[in-house]
Amino acid sequence: MSESGSSDSGPTWLEKLSAAFTGEPSSRAELIELLRASEQRDLLDAEALSIIEGALVVSDMQAREIMIPRSQVVFVRLEMTPDEFLPLMMESGHSRFPVISENSDDVVGILLAKDLLPLAMTDKKSKFNMRNLLRPCTAIPESKRLNVLLEEFRTTRNHLAVVYDEYGGVSGIVTIEDVLEQIVGEIEDEFDFDEDDNIKRHADESFTIKALTPISDFNEQFQSKFSDEEFDTIGGIVTQSFGHLPKRDEEVEIAGYNFKVLNADSRRIHLLKLTAAEAD
Repeated sequence: MSESGSSDSGPTWLEKLSAAFTGEPSSRAELIELLRASEQRDLLDAEALSIIEGALVVSDMQAREIMIPRSQVVFVRLEMTPDEFLPLMMESGHSRFPVISENSDDVVGILLAKDLLPLAMTDKKSKFNMRNLLRPCTAIPESKRLNVLLEEFRTTRNHLAVVYDEYGGVSGIVTIEDVLEQIVGEIEDEFDFDEDDNIKRHADESFTIKALTPISDFNEQFQSKFSDEEFDTIGGIVTQSFGHLPKRDEEVEIAGYNFKVLNADSRRIHLLKLTAAEAD
């Protein structure tokens, strides 16, 4: 401790950041520019900057913008037997499933895969009653703000919400992971990629691709003809096409492919979404 009683370890990153501001920002855009300037001066690391920007963006986003559409949701019907729904659940690899009654817009609860472990004992299947295992369902409108939804997830400890449209029909679902990914970037889990995989195909014919995927591997997968003379990875080609280092959710069309940035920091792209470009 110095004579003044303060620590000799130097100012904290927050104090450094405060010192970098010559005046209070008058808009969110000015705040973001100040934060980016601080990152350039090594007062804030790139990961922290990305998280702060993501948190600011979330407050302006609604559930409809990130929800998994109904057509891609794996539903379980209340009348199904374990022999009917267990193969469906195992194939999907998900951990939570909306359960619907005879009315496909009537979600009666959420079924958690971990609650089905007792079914491993064969004598339990004959006594199975799905209603006894259902967790409460959080129902939200498409216009629900993501920052409000995140707080509700924390309060209720639910990790999945069912999204309804203005007519009372199910539009899709939003998970807590979907919301957090808007803040911290794409969250990969054991079902996203195998350790050595660079390309993951989805049911809607889109693909999630690691930016470090070698161009030769990309060409082999998609029968494309991208040159690897200037760049080694598909991320290099995408960055060149943007003409700048892109941010999350920016899109570019290259040779009939639409690339959307899912995760990037101030230095490079990490993850891309690939779809076929729409014809003119």
